[in-house]
Amino acid sequence: MKILNWYITKSFLATFLMAIGVLTFGMTGNNLIKVFDYVANGVPIMSAMMFLLYAMPMALAFTIPWASLVSIMLVFGRMSADNEITAMRACGISILQIVSPLIVINFLLTVLCLYLQLQVGPHYLGVARDMIKSVAIDQPMSLFTPGIPFTIGDLRFYIGAKDADNTMRDIQVYVIGKKGLPKQDITAQEGKIEIDHETQTMNIILRHAFVKNEEGGSLEKEFRSYNETLTFPIEYGKQFNARDVALRDKYLTFFNIFARYIIDSRRGIDTTRLEVELNQRVALALAPIAFLLLGMPLAIRTSRRETSIGLFISVILAGIYYGGVLTSDAIRQHAHLFPQYIVWIPPFLFQLFGIIYITKIARK
Repeated sequence: MKILNWYITKSFLATFLMAIGVLTFGMTGNNLIKVFDYVANGVPIMSAMMFLLYAMPMALAFTIPWASLVSIMLVFGRMSADNEITAMRACGISILQIVSPLIVINFLLTVLCLYLQLQVGPHYLGVARDMIKSVAIDQPMSLFTPGIPFTIGDLRFYIGAKDADNTMRDIQVYVIGKKGLPKQDITAQEGKIEIDHETQTMNIILRHAFVKNEEGGSLEKEFRSYNETLTFPIEYGKQFNARDVALRDKYLTFFNIFARYIIDSRRGIDTTRLEVELNQRVALALAPIAFLLLGMPLAIRTSRRETSIGLFISVILAGIYYGGVLTSDAIRQHAHLFPQYIVWIPPFLFQLFGIIYITKIARK
């Protein structure tokens, strides 16, 4: 029996390590692009890599269950196609004995995911957020990326190109009014940024600027003007040192959420959003168990050696599970729909159908 358990464990872990490497790389692809952009804009490579490292725990909280599902589908699909499961059953080995090593492994993965979701991941997301602010203060030019809008205060910038000497070209600036609508539309051929690090002030100097100004938001009263040079002084240090009084829910650890829940409850504030956040994290962390219960019988029933079939089914199952849990975000503002309980529908269905399928297979 030990030889059999080691054989299944070794097959699972080998596939799991490859799957988690591929999935984590894919999940952090967007952050990798940000890292390359930061380095290209003069940010020290060590700071950029630390940002990627801080975003890794939350990515692992999602990729660990998914990698476990992929491994289960591929390993048991191959074993079933090679009639290894049938041979084991013929020797008097039950399904529970066959899957027992994976129960232990997935339980440990669930504990790890709970730790990442409730404690480590949110904390380091907050650290990554603070790092972006510090980068913006030390390297404000890194904020301006050609083709990507950037907003600071009531100004929204678009640039077409940026040179190494801090010269920007094809500039579009919108000055946003009180109602969130542009009250000025400024177009310039080129511009330059002068930075005073002592006062943390950034002067954006536009050359050959055309200004379309709207008074009172009325199109009939708009007028145009031309300026040889136009300067926008921005106290970027003040802008980025400003912090919210309260962190967003996704940056809070379990104890922070629980403490805020107690305080809001005593003050009579609706706590639905906090309940949704906490229930989402726990439900997502329990994914390895749910994927094991449903993925294993599905893999045995499909009995396919082809990797593509296992990958396709795992993508569908993971999409349904994660999508079902995360859809509660869309209705977290509607307390009458009880989004904190809707979160548990995908985990309940996965485990229910998984137990049913495993029972049917065990009876054969």
